[in-house]
Amino acid sequence: MIHQKKIIVAPLNWGLGHASRCVPIINALLENNFTPIIASDGAALEFLQQEFPTLATLKLSSYKIKYGKNLKKNLFFQLPRIFRGIQKEKKIIQLYVDENPDVVGIISDNRFGVNNKKVTSVYITHQINILSGFVTFLTSKIHQKIINKFDECWIPDTSNSEFSGKLSISKKNLNQQFIGVLSRFKKQETQKNIDVLVLLSGPEPNRTYLEEKLISAFKNDKRNVVFVLGKVAKNQKKWTKNNCTFYNYALSKELQEFINSSEIVVCRSGYSSIIDLAVLEKKVFFIPTKNQPEQEYLAKYLEAQKKAPYCEEHLFTVKKLVEIEDYSGLKAVETKLNSNLFCLFHRKRKL
Repeated sequence: MIHQKKIIVAPLNWGLGHASRCVPIINALLENNFTPIIASDGAALEFLQQEFPTLATLKLSSYKIKYGKNLKKNLFFQLPRIFRGIQKEKKIIQLYVDENPDVVGIISDNRFGVNNKKVTSVYITHQINILSGFVTFLTSKIHQKIINKFDECWIPDTSNSEFSGKLSISKKNLNQQFIGVLSRFKKQETQKNIDVLVLLSGPEPNRTYLEEKLISAFKNDKRNVVFVLGKVAKNQKKWTKNNCTFYNYALSKELQEFINSSEIVVCRSGYSSIIDLAVLEKKVFFIPTKNQPEQEYLAKYLEAQKKAPYCEEHLFTVKKLVEIEDYSGLKAVETKLNSNLFCLFHRKRKL
């Protein structure tokens, strides 16, 4: 069947979480006879190009966010550069929409400038509220103002905010709807031949900090430990060191096999990781990124529900993994996106 109507799908390049949760959305668009156009930059764009090698792509400007030890302070000083990046991507999208009359919609995963008044624009986020200490009210209000520029806001969680908690709860009308748990993975019953699976992701230099910490922690471990480093490249590499197996990255199919085959997982408490592991019903130990309020909140939120333990990065030792036995693990029913969700893209373009 020939796909005609095009939908721009644009995830933020902030680790691979935003890009990975766009995978089921892109698949659903294809199933509903739309042609997705992948729009992003950096590792997020390269990852989706490898996942969907036949789809057209559009390179957007980078926000060039530098992720230091004090996130809030660093972001404040980077705001002018981030704002310039938003304005640039807005112009790129405007030009593309003007030159391609078959574009009928936009799905932006946390890219503030990827919307256009001529077509239906949807914003995906699990963070209607942006936690930022004593300025949470202000940052949340700013984010909600941005969300209001879109026609709809899709929240990838259950209607009772089961996994996102207070991050996605708001009494304001933002044309929001909960679209259910989004994951690119399927649960499979398979032999558990990986004792510990370490999944690394997120912006630098924090990804490298955790990589170095965990390599040191597991270097004398006698179990079968597998590291997936989250470093997307043109070619996958595999090597072994100190009884651990390393992959620079893994695409969805192989990563699904790794997770299904693992007894326990160690990773950051990023929202996309949480959802993926919940669909696969995994036991997990979280190490939230220091000074990233969202990850710190989610780790505490799930620990309080006795679903998964966590600790700060500098406190981690392999002995802490025994704590997992006292927690129920993550569990969720994967949501298959309802085709009615895409009805809004059948509207006529605005003049």
